[in-house]
Amino acid sequence: MIPDSASEPHVLREYALLADGQRGALVGPRGDISWLCLPGWDGDAVFATLLGGRGMYTVTPARRSVWGGYYETGSLIWHSHWVAGSALIECREALAFPGDPRRAVLLRRIIALHEDAEVDVLLRPAADFGTAKLRSAHRVQRGWRARLGPIRLRWTGAGSARLSGPPGDRCWTDHLRIAAGERHDLVLELADTELPDEPPDPEHLWAATESAWHREVPDLADAAAPRDAMQAYAVLRGMTGRSGGMVAAATTSLPERADQGENYDYRYVWIRDQCFAGQAAAAHGPHPLLDDAVQFTAARLLTDGPKLAPAYTMSGEIVPRARELDLPGYPGGFTVVGNQVRDQFQLDIFGEALLLFAAAGRHDRLTEEHRRAIGAAISAIAEHRNRPDAGIWEIEERRWAHSRLTCAAGLRAVAACTATGVDAGRCAALADSLVAEVSLDSVHPTGRWQRAPDTPGVDAALVLPMIRGAVPPHDPRSMATFRAIRRELTVDFHVYRYRHDDRPLESVEGAFLFCGFTMALAAAQLGQPVTALRFFERNRAACGTPGLFAEEFDVAQRQLRGNLPQAFVHALLLESAIRLAPLQEWPDPEPAVGRPIHGKEAI
Repeated sequence: MIPDSASEPHVLREYALLADGQRGALVGPRGDISWLCLPGWDGDAVFATLLGGRGMYTVTPARRSVWGGYYETGSLIWHSHWVAGSALIECREALAFPGDPRRAVLLRRIIALHEDAEVDVLLRPAADFGTAKLRSAHRVQRGWRARLGPIRLRWTGAGSARLSGPPGDRCWTDHLRIAAGERHDLVLELADTELPDEPPDPEHLWAATESAWHREVPDLADAAAPRDAMQAYAVLRGMTGRSGGMVAAATTSLPERADQGENYDYRYVWIRDQCFAGQAAAAHGPHPLLDDAVQFTAARLLTDGPKLAPAYTMSGEIVPRARELDLPGYPGGFTVVGNQVRDQFQLDIFGEALLLFAAAGRHDRLTEEHRRAIGAAISAIAEHRNRPDAGIWEIEERRWAHSRLTCAAGLRAVAACTATGVDAGRCAALADSLVAEVSLDSVHPTGRWQRAPDTPGVDAALVLPMIRGAVPPHDPRSMATFRAIRRELTVDFHVYRYRHDDRPLESVEGAFLFCGFTMALAAAQLGQPVTALRFFERNRAACGTPGLFAEEFDVAQRQLRGNLPQAFVHALLLESAIRLAPLQEWPDPEPAVGRPIHGKEAI
């Protein structure tokens, strides 16, 4: 049977994500589903061994084994693969896609690929982060039904499972023997509403899920890394719900540094991250991810205008206040739900929104409602341009150069796109004014951009407005900034955000994978294809077997840090893979600095 050690967490690079748009689950190498919240992303956990809770759902070989796995290309259908002696066993698993907002359906198909297979199964649900225990459990046709507080449960294909344990901690266990070449389906339904009368047909659910993924994820064969690009798109699509909102990450409270206590809840929609995802999709074509991003961002702008919050719930509500839970947490951290970002002002999100709308306009995807949202963003920039903000890194309020330059880039983008319907002259003049202000108060004596008027260090975020067109790519301030980031913030093509103090970079925080991909785009725009591809490939490799990326990469230990998967990293991987594809055809040596990608001056 499954030992107690099966509930222990793994290093983050070993987890795979299952997602249906409405929620997500993490699967570990022992076949342990250790994280799933209901009814949606920011709901309470039913499976939470990731953070030291009791709830888990495991399908694992009964014999000593080694693990591997893979996604079906362009989907979040995962295959756990085990070699157990001379037997080969797989568990094909997915959340039925697209998801129902009220009901999660977990599909697990155990397959004996070579020789007979024996697997142990454990289902120990514990709703409300473990406070709502199993009750009213009874056998039904081919399985079981039960209640967990407000959650209704049905487990089909588990007719031989046994229910045992004390009243407050009951679980099902089973030992399955599957003949060579055969398979066994388990279907777990969890809902906060009444379940359908009849249990679902696994064949129908698998066929519908396969078809939906094939329909939703475009063929990216022309990208620099086609399989990884399609996987990144699938991750972003799996984290995008019916509202059009995309959560920043599937998890909460995974520490960014094991010794720093930096724990945050990212199960909400960050406007900036949503804009990054939409722009990445637009780099390839007018795909649904672009429309989703525009829809959600426009709705929030029209509702809140200059009071646009940095983040919202999937339904567009304000993010709840941060509070700690009585769970042990992932090793090195503690458990928190909610986020303090609800009280912040971030100026750059208005510029990112304009960049998103301009990208949609170039594909003729704007409506009159979207154009009104563009007007709201422009007005907010004009009104708040001199207001200190928390910036992209959500720290102390200052007049961050990145925030103001990003707004300038957004204004230039909508001015250059006739489909936006803006007063191009007014937008260009406002952009010129913002750049002039930053030039007066945030140019370092060495000629590069600095973080803020009173903060002279360099910041990796400053390449973003450069590649988006705040100033031309050959502008000497941008070129000096790029060189300074390479010199001061880059270690073996891994990029750190900024220097906190005199300590070595890697002793303070992990490298930011997002910054590595933006440096790849900047190098391409500056006509340095070899450098661009080196940044791209180095950061693309900073993942585990499932190919998922967290926010940070611990260079010394080669480990992922922070919540998983981090959407904006996948967004920049996707965009980089699309935009860097032509570089593979450029000859060496590197062409002269200033050669634009695709013949354009801004990405």
